[in-house]
Amino acid sequence: MRRRTFITTVSAAVAFSGAMWSEAAAASVSAGPSPYGPLGAPDANGMALPAGFTGRIVARTGRNVGGTLWHPAPDGGACFADGTGWIYVSNSEVPLIGGASAIKFRADGSIERAYRVLNGTNLNCAGGATPWNTWLSCEEIFRGRVYETDPYGTRAAQSRPAMGRFKHEAAACDPDHRVVYLTEDETDGCFYRFTPTTWGDLSSGRLDVLCGLGGDSVEWRPVPDPQPGTLARQTRNQVSAARRFSGGEGCHYAAGTCYFTAKGDRKVWAYDTARQTVSAIYDGTGTLDGVDNITGRPSGDLYVAEDGGNMEINIITPDGVVAPVMRLDGQSKSEITGPAFSPDGTRLYFSSQRGTSGETAGTGGITYEVTGPFRR
Repeated sequence: MRRRTFITTVSAAVAFSGAMWSEAAAASVSAGPSPYGPLGAPDANGMALPAGFTGRIVARTGRNVGGTLWHPAPDGGACFADGTGWIYVSNSEVPLIGGASAIKFRADGSIERAYRVLNGTNLNCAGGATPWNTWLSCEEIFRGRVYETDPYGTRAAQSRPAMGRFKHEAAACDPDHRVVYLTEDETDGCFYRFTPTTWGDLSSGRLDVLCGLGGDSVEWRPVPDPQPGTLARQTRNQVSAARRFSGGEGCHYAAGTCYFTAKGDRKVWAYDTARQTVSAIYDGTGTLDGVDNITGRPSGDLYVAEDGGNMEINIITPDGVVAPVMRLDGQSKSEITGPAFSPDGTRLYFSSQRGTSGETAGTGGITYEVTGPFRR
């Protein structure tokens, strides 16, 4: 299947799931039985999984994988179709050398090769995939940038300063409205929307910030200076009515609704593009703690990784159930990052940023794969 055809097919399926969630976005989410059943005992790699699921380690920081050394502190990630195989891209959240790497898998799941797609950047935390098959790698530093990278390793990465200079976290493309949503990891961070001058070209465009109108109602207002040069003009402080979120993290769009997490708020938020409202679909009172990276499936299921907590990935179903689908034992000083599904939806990739060592430099990072009957 051609790359663009694959993306179009997935977008149509996700549109259906977004429609389901738009009706339930304001509904309460509470702990309940997982659609996959309870977690079993930890396997040899410390992964507790439901019956019928298996896991493996695909990469470790500082060790050779597919001809390259895997980077420290693996963070945000995404999968891309590539012929009969696929590619998993992962950021590196360390200073100065950060960047991102990619692993190319064959059709049978074996690793063909690995390579760098971005070098010499700072604290690359999360990001997002685009419909035109690029990876947006975001710097989580003061006046950080978004870099557009090529998962296939053929084109040089490009800085996209028009998307704003701030402490970037994640990005989610909305092909229906031709915009990109952006989160900000500050205790008084904002939620942004970038509208490219030309869809598919992120070199120029308008940056807006979400503003409150009272209650759940919101509107977008332009950021006067997306590339501020002084402390007084920090991006998040340029529009006084900007809505604040404590510790913006992951971001995922599904036809009509953009879901994003805020670890300080301990909530999963939903921005409804039709109603122009933002509301919490999860308020931190269930099994999910330390909400961080988020992804989703055409089924309408959301998958949220924990930063700390008890090191789980939890599912949030369209009918309002939150339940663990994976837990890592013996890694309480780490965080789970980069959840992403293979194009066929049968494999889930993610990392433990600091692994069993818990070292802040991320030298113990481990990247995993879980295979099983995930709901499509």
